Amino acid sequence: MILARNITMIPARRMVGTQKPTEKPQKLRVAAYARVSTEFEEQESSYDVQVEHYTSYIKSNPEWELVDIYADDGISATSTTKREAFNRMIHDAKDGKIDMILTKSISRFSRNTVDCLKYTRELKDLNIAVFFEKENINTLDAKGEVLMTIMAALAQQESESLSANVRLGIQFRNQQGKVQINHNRFLGYTKDEEGNLVIVPEEAKIVRRIYAEYMDGRSFLQIKRSLEKDRILNGAHNKRWHESNIRQILTNEKYIGDALLQKTFTLNTLEKKRVANNGIAPKYYVEGSHEAIIDRDVFLRVQAEISRRANILNGGKKRIYSSKYALSSIVFCGHCGDIFRRIKWNNRGCKSTVWRCVSRVLKKTSGIDCPAKTIREEDLQAAVLTAVNDTFNKKEEIIPILMEIIQDVINEDSQESLEKLDIKIKDLQVKLLEAGKEQKIIDEIGDKIITLRKEKHDIMTKAAKNIELQERINDMFSFLEEQTQAITEYSDTLVRRLIEKITIYDNKVVVEFKSGLQSEVEI
Repeated sequence: MILARNITMIPARRMVGTQKPTEKPQKLRVAAYARVSTEFEEQESSYDVQVEHYTSYIKSNPEWELVDIYADDGISATSTTKREAFNRMIHDAKDGKIDMILTKSISRFSRNTVDCLKYTRELKDLNIAVFFEKENINTLDAKGEVLMTIMAALAQQESESLSANVRLGIQFRNQQGKVQINHNRFLGYTKDEEGNLVIVPEEAKIVRRIYAEYMDGRSFLQIKRSLEKDRILNGAHNKRWHESNIRQILTNEKYIGDALLQKTFTLNTLEKKRVANNGIAPKYYVEGSHEAIIDRDVFLRVQAEISRRANILNGGKKRIYSSKYALSSIVFCGHCGDIFRRIKWNNRGCKSTVWRCVSRVLKKTSGIDCPAKTIREEDLQAAVLTAVNDTFNKKEEIIPILMEIIQDVINEDSQESLEKLDIKIKDLQVKLLEAGKEQKIIDEIGDKIITLRKEKHDIMTKAAKNIELQERINDMFSFLEEQTQAITEYSDTLVRRLIEKITIYDNKVVVEFKSGLQSEVEI
C-alpha cells in the first residue's frame, strides 16, 4: 500500500541581523557610518550633511529603527585603529545591537582592502548587512562579496595614488627650499601671519642658556635639573624636562637658521608609519631659511663636544661622560689612555679620596693589566695648582707665544675654500636634476655631493674651533692680566675655565691648557 505524501514547501525567510525570530514583525535596527578625512571647511559641511541625511533617511522608513549615527570627523580612513566611532560601531554590532549598517561608499568605510574585507566578513558571519549607497552593494547579497572586493581594491589604489601625489608635492616644495615646520612644541620659535618662523625672545633665552651651560661642561642631566630647579617650562610647556629634550635642542640645526627637510619618511601608506630617513628618500638642507638663535660657530663647537663626550675611550671601550667634578673625564692615563675615576677609599677606618685608572679598576672586564699608579686627590690638585702658577710666573714668556698662535689662526682663511665648495655642490645639484631616472648617475652624483658636504662641514667645524681657540687664548690673557699673585687654593671653577686635559704618568703630570699651552709637573 502506497501512502500519499502531503508535502508543503515552507518558503525561506530572509533574515537580517541578530534578532531572534518572533511571530510579531520586528523593526530592522539600522545604524549609519559617516566620515570625512580632513578638517577643511567644505568637508566639515559634508560631515554635517551626512549625519543629517542618514538620520532623516532611517527615520523615514517605518520598518527601520535608528540605532545611532556613528561619525568620525577629520580622521583618515587608511587605518581603522584611530577611528573611535567606527570601532564603537563594530563593538555594538558584535554585541547584537545592530542589524544593518548604511554608509555612503566603500572609500568612506575604509580605503584599506584588508580592513574593509575583514570587518564586512565579520559582520556577514553575524548576519549583519553593510549597504554601500554609491556602489549599490549589500554585503549579504551573493554578488556583494565579489563586487566589494573589487571596489575596495580600487579605493585602496586611489588612496595610494593620492599619497604618492602628496609626497611628490612635498618633495617639490622641499626642492624649492620652502620650509614647513610644526612650531607647536618648538622652543624658541613661533609663526607669524604668513607662516614664517619668528623668534620668541623669552624662549630664545632658554635655548641660549642650554647651549652656554653645555659648553661650560655641564651634562644633559645637570642641565635638565638646573632648568627644573628654576621652574622653566619646556617646549610643550611642561615643568618636567628630559635629557632627550636637551640633546634634541643641542643638535637641532634649525637653531642656526637652517632646516634639514625630510628627516623622516612614510614607509607604508596604509600604516602611515614614519621611519628615520637613512637614504630611503632624498633629504634637503636649506641654509638661512629663518632667523637664527644660536651662532653657527657655537653650534658646530657643541656638535664637536657632543661627539668628544660620546667617544671618551678606554682601551677602545666607551666611557660615560661625567661632569660632577671639574677633573671628571679630563684626567687620562699615560700608560693605556683610559680615563681616571674618582674613588672613595676606606682602609681600616682611614678614609681618603683617590683617582685611579679605570682599566686597572675594571681589570677583569677590561682585560688590560695597566700598571698605572693610584694618585691621591690632594696630590692631583696640588699638581694642577703648580701648573697654573708656573704659567702665571712665566707669563712674560708665554704671552708672545699666545700672540703667535692667534696670528696663525687669523691668517688661516677658510671662506675662499667654502665658496669653491658651494659652487661645486650647486653644479652637481643641476646635474642631479638633469639625470632624470638614471639611478646609476644619480647614485654617483649623490656620493659626490655627500663627500663635498662632509668636506664643507669639516672646514666649517675647524673654523669654529679656531674661533673657540681665539676665545680660549683671550681668556688666558685675561687670567694672566687679572692675577696679581700665585694661587694658594685649588679651585674647580679655575680648572673648568683653563684646563683641557691632564695626563698622569708614573713620576709626572702633564697639564694641557685650553689655550694650547702645556705644563709638566713632577710628582
